[in-house]
Amino acid sequence: MKTLGIKKISIILLTSTLLFTGCAPRDRYYDSPNHPDEYERTKQGVFMGAFLGTLVGLMSGHGPKSAIVGGAVGAAIGGGIGYSMDEQAKRIAVELDTHVDNDPLALVNPDKDLIVSNTDKYVKIMLRDKMVFKTDSAVPTQEAARKLQKITEVLRQYPNTIVQVVGFTDSRGTYEYNQKLSEQRALNVGNTLYNSGIPNLIYSKGCSYNKPLVPNKTKEDMALNRRVEIYLYPNQDFAIDACKNN
Repeated sequence: MKTLGIKKISIILLTSTLLFTGCAPRDRYYDSPNHPDEYERTKQGVFMGAFLGTLVGLMSGHGPKSAIVGGAVGAAIGGGIGYSMDEQAKRIAVELDTHVDNDPLALVNPDKDLIVSNTDKYVKIMLRDKMVFKTDSAVPTQEAARKLQKITEVLRQYPNTIVQVVGFTDSRGTYEYNQKLSEQRALNVGNTLYNSGIPNLIYSKGCSYNKPLVPNKTKEDMALNRRVEIYLYPNQDFAIDACKNN
């Protein structure tokens, strides 16, 4: 039986993946009466993984048995990633005495200093600067260190999760000054996580005043833009450039 080459199979897989990811809804409202199915992303992962696995099995030219095996393996992989990230988001939210909130308006709500959210690629923990650092300081406060400790307690259960800590400032001062400040704040938060002894890979990055949540027009708006974001990825393939709008 004639089989398709690896290149053709890869093209089919890439096209299928784009179709699924393009159609999947990106914003979810977990722990909310408006969204009762908190494992929707897991189901999406299972469905897409099963589809792609079955496709690979069929294209291999080894008959229906290969398609069945491929579908089962794909479903397990796809569902496993979705379930793991959903679970991490929920567990971290519980540890921090909050809930998973994917409402975009939460990011610009001045009453919210800590937001846990997730997408189909990562979990994100947003911490306003005022709850992490004292004025003109890049050293996390004791209260911030306690919150970071709670995050590491969850990460110990997920040693393969990759952690990226990203710092953001407002637009006061030069870009270079804010770049150094954002890098130092991200690095110090990352070091706090690292020094807890968790085995996870941890990276830090500064974004200066790139990617503001709101225009830097008032003191209140600037306070919203000063923040640290902690991203949790299942693997390197899911990592994003947090300094840009994705």
